[in-house]
Amino acid sequence: MATPEAAQSPLLLVDRQDGVVTLTLNRPDQYNALSTELLDALHDTLTTLDQDLDVRCVVIAGAGRAFCAGHDLKQMRANPDRAYYLDLFTRCGRVMQDIVNLPVPVIAKVHGTATAAGCQLVASCDLAIAADTARFAVSGINVGLFCSTPAVALTRNMPIKKAFEMLVTGEFIDAHDAVANGLINHAVPADQLDARVQQLVDTIVAKSPVAVRTGKAMYKRQATMALYEAYEFASDVMAGNMMSEDAGEGIDAFIQKRKPTWTGR
Repeated sequence: MATPEAAQSPLLLVDRQDGVVTLTLNRPDQYNALSTELLDALHDTLTTLDQDLDVRCVVIAGAGRAFCAGHDLKQMRANPDRAYYLDLFTRCGRVMQDIVNLPVPVIAKVHGTATAAGCQLVASCDLAIAADTARFAVSGINVGLFCSTPAVALTRNMPIKKAFEMLVTGEFIDAHDAVANGLINHAVPADQLDARVQQLVDTIVAKSPVAVRTGKAMYKRQATMALYEAYEFASDVMAGNMMSEDAGEGIDAFIQKRKPTWTGR
């Protein structure tokens, strides 16, 4: 049975089961807009999970009709101060980096619309599965605000021209276009979303936790390196991975045609 974390913000529901943590944005009446309070709740929770060796995978979902509508525009207009805006966007960027830097895979489970910083949230996750009815946009341009911080995540996922087209037009793309352009991994019928996400989670959790944690850290870091540096770094990481108990057990199990028993070491 799933057990909720003992302490959690009502803005962010935290559910944990067998090493899988589901974080549900819980501002359904505001389409899960990222208020400063919700951003802080996400940061605090992700920081805690970062240190938890029992965590194997994290899923980010949304309550209500939308996945996430981006920043809370009413809260932003109530604080017309440059220092406030700089702090807000810095907090948001910190959360996106928390997701990238978390040592385990983070999956966006997108059941509804994801716009602006909500689309940025999807792009920041390692993997994303959406209902085929979901739509995506970086629509700040429609209210006179270029989505500069979402652009950082989009251009690390999508072809440059397609990302810029979304940013400069504010137009929506559907889930199938999001797959074709690398924003999400899969689009499935809405009634199959839960099962498809669970299938991906189960596949990840069945692997060696050492290999998964090693792999995510290596994969993210090498992407910013020159080719020769990336191979040098990857060789060192892979040699270290080979020294783990799990790698020895996995290879022995393959040779012996049996299922491996992971120790996490």
